[in-house]
Amino acid sequence: MPTRSVRTTKLDLRLSPQAKQTRTAAARASHRSVSQFVLESALSRAEETLVERRHFELSAEQWNAFLAALDAPPRELPRLRRLVQEASPSDAAEPG
Repeated sequence: MPTRSVRTTKLDLRLSPQAKQTRTAAARASHRSVSQFVLESALSRAEETLVERRHFELSAEQWNAFLAALDAPPRELPRLRRLVQEASPSDAAEPG
């Protein structure tokens, strides 16, 4: 988790009473202050959000397999074809 550093920016939140109660209970359950809990939770979620956007590397073999998959013709998926050809509930008789 984050190392202790100088904090210079404040974050204000508006919460419903229920959200505040939940946040406080979760902080207590994890033996952290509310500030520590909110900061660690926010940073953890931020990392999860960004993880897929980070740099990754492929070997030459993996890269070639990736390119081959992109260049390959699409697979025939009969069940999917049937699904998109079926009438949907919103296609029911028009109101009149």
